[in-house]
Amino acid sequence: MRIIGIDPGTGILGFGIIEIHHRQLQLVDGGVIRTPVKQDDAIRLTTIYEELTDIIAQTHPLAMSVEKLFFAQNVTTAMTVAQARGVVLLCGQQAGLTIHEYTPLQIKQALTGYGRAEKKQMQEMVRAVLKLKTIPKPDDCADALAAAITYAMTTSY
Repeated sequence: MRIIGIDPGTGILGFGIIEIHHRQLQLVDGGVIRTPVKQDDAIRLTTIYEELTDIIAQTHPLAMSVEKLFFAQNVTTAMTVAQARGVVLLCGQQAGLTIHEYTPLQIKQALTGYGRAEKKQMQEMVRAVLKLKTIPKPDDCADALAAAITYAMTTSY
């Protein structure tokens, strides 16, 4: 089974694709979709839609795991990230993917056993679980892979 994880963002959207094969998790692909800061929001969201649709078409995941929003302070950032999340959910729905959403606390809990784990602990667990030599970069990609791993660890497949 192939899973795409998403760390939503408008400027940088992280994605990570893993495959479950004989109860082992393997990295298929990962990276980011970047959009220019000064670009109109509608154009940025269109770029995210088009690029994510292409990634899904090329990698054929069956499920999508998306990090839920958690913002306590910056409302403007929360709104733009929410728009990107909407595009992500639309892409997943149109592709017929099973979609699951997890809070950052749930992702940290699933990977480290501790819901308040530091970012470096999370990244190291992503590296270890996927048996990688180095931590995936940038952070947005590692966060997306963590979301995909959470789906794999918390659902029966």
